[in-house]
Amino acid sequence: MSDTQSSAEDADPPEAAGGEDALRRAPGADALETDAADEPRGGAFGRLVRTLLILALLIGFVGPVFSVAVYRFVPPPITFLMVQRLFEGQGLRREWRSIDTMSPNLVRSVIAAEDANFCSHHGFDLEAIRKAMAHNEQSSKVRGGSTISQQTAKNVFLWPDRSYVRKGLEAYFTVLIEVMWGKRRIMEVYLNSIEFGPGIYGAEAAARKNFGARADDLTPQQAARLAAVLPSPLRYKADTPGPYVRRRAARIQAAAGTVRRDGLAACVLG
Repeated sequence: MSDTQSSAEDADPPEAAGGEDALRRAPGADALETDAADEPRGGAFGRLVRTLLILALLIGFVGPVFSVAVYRFVPPPITFLMVQRLFEGQGLRREWRSIDTMSPNLVRSVIAAEDANFCSHHGFDLEAIRKAMAHNEQSSKVRGGSTISQQTAKNVFLWPDRSYVRKGLEAYFTVLIEVMWGKRRIMEVYLNSIEFGPGIYGAEAAARKNFGARADDLTPQQAARLAAVLPSPLRYKADTPGPYVRRRAARIQAAAGTVRRDGLAACVLG
């Protein structure tokens, strides 16, 4: 075979070369090239948006789960409410105590006062919510239907507010702590984080401030007084109770006897 024949065979077919030239000269060719060049950029932007959305969802889901898992074993630090009260000049007094070193009288009293069905519900007391809604429709005095689990979720993880966003997050955290903590840990965190007065948080600080006692030495009457101020701890005083707190504490002390007799605190006290 001659060199001339080999060169002719190696060359591109005339149709292909002519086709490319025709495509370059065809109307709209520039637009086709522009679209082809823009497609990778649009695809990259879309991937970035999808990645950011996935990260946001992961953070929104994994973040709360991780924090709840950590606080299953570690005492929760300062809360949003504590920070707010600090800025209001109320100070901060708190001392963590294990549930084993708290008086059973206090456990029974807060169950009697705040959540009689604490050991039987799964975070939400639907009957209490229904009664609260019915009461609020007929009265200007608002009654809450939140359980101890809901209050704990709000106090530890969220800010003090009445928005629907916060209520939705409260429900989510309530489910998490019910599943991951259990009743005994929920009560322990609750009694170490609840506000008992200006700058006073937790059972130990409240016992020392109001009665000069330790949390494990609280009598039935003292425990009932502490539970009696929980609806409005900045207004009512456990150490020098007024008529309302005395009446409420007497009812709570009697109800705490029912809690003990009927085993309504068994999920915490055994």
